[in-house]
Amino acid sequence: MALPPTIRVKLSSEAAESISLTPVVVQELPIGELVGHLLAVTGKDEPRIREILQRGTLVSGASRFRWAGWDPDMDGLRQVLAGFPDPDPARPFAPARCVRVSLKGGRQPVEIARETAGRKGLLARRSFWDGLMDVIGAQPAVYAGYSYRDRADRYIRDLSLDEARRIREESARSKFSILRDQVRGTAFTQAEMLAERV
Repeated sequence: MALPPTIRVKLSSEAAESISLTPVVVQELPIGELVGHLLAVTGKDEPRIREILQRGTLVSGASRFRWAGWDPDMDGLRQVLAGFPDPDPARPFAPARCVRVSLKGGRQPVEIARETAGRKGLLARRSFWDGLMDVIGAQPAVYAGYSYRDRADRYIRDLSLDEARRIREESARSKFSILRDQVRGTAFTQAEMLAERV
């Protein structure tokens, strides 16, 4: 069956709570938007996407999507998939496009968003994010694939003891004491970066 331009989808919450009643919302989703939610779970795995479209249900994050399943036309599905980016291992890491860094190696990763770490203190010339990008961008990072959930390329970089120390020092520039304490109190050895495409 050809791909329809929109799909009637029932959305409900899958939040783990005791007993709760959540409303079911019915809406018309463009096929590209529904496929975008599928890609966050499957990547560009055509047989798996086809199976989910036939089944008519998807759980993504805290949301459950349900629709009347159908057997999609694979040529039409490939056309929709062509509108989404492919992984590109030749793409180098560019600090200017980085939107989030996850410092890993301790019990819990430290998640650092550019919008948070990029805030400068009063009269400050540089932010914590500026210093973090200086350290991370000093050496090449390894391409780790494209994240359809985050809509960004993933990169991994091992950090030396000196680089970890410098990141801890740079965290003093953060306006947020919780972030400073997390960075200073975590034994991290690796950084995972998410970089948006232009």
